[in-house]
Amino acid sequence: MEIQISSGRGPVECEMAVKKFADVVIAEFEKAVIKSSYPGLKIGCLKSVLIESEQDLSFLEGSVKWICQSPFRPNHKRKNWFIDVSVMKSHNTTEFDSELIRFDTFRSGGKGGQNVNKVETGVRATYIPMGISTVSTDGRSQHMNKKLALQRLSEMIAEQDSDDRRIIEHLNWLEHTRLVRGNAVRVYEGVEFKRVK
Repeated sequence: MEIQISSGRGPVECEMAVKKFADVVIAEFEKAVIKSSYPGLKIGCLKSVLIESEQDLSFLEGSVKWICQSPFRPNHKRKNWFIDVSVMKSHNTTEFDSELIRFDTFRSGGKGGQNVNKVETGVRATYIPMGISTVSTDGRSQHMNKKLALQRLSEMIAEQDSDDRRIIEHLNWLEHTRLVRGNAVRVYEGVEFKRVK
């Protein structure tokens, strides 16, 4: 599973909280690793971190509160900084299983010489799990049309996977702006980032 820790549109203090919380998660969960990170405005700060783990970290989803005087702006009145933890949606690539393809034949009016409209040379291939189908009547034989239909079907499934992946990546990116302040799942205090809840 993957979780994203994000400062949202928060200031540099939130970016520091992202780095500190990412360090806590890596230390607390032995199978958690940083998959990617996006640097913040200052050294030691991160706008966002993507953490991958074999363990279920979904209980961390929500906002994390850091109570601390700003280490960057000593006279700043605000002492509560919030970051967001989101479980990332993942995309499973479709495993193309040729056992799940149904082939139907029909008479075609395309190429075929003496076979036109007499022999079932046209082929429709349907991938049953997705309900996607394609037709080929370009070849002169049923065998050739079956090959062409199968090739087109695999291309359609690959394109569908690519579209699905782009949608999920976009939805995951939108998580950066989803930060909700209040009702924190965890609370930390001070520069040492000590957990109090």
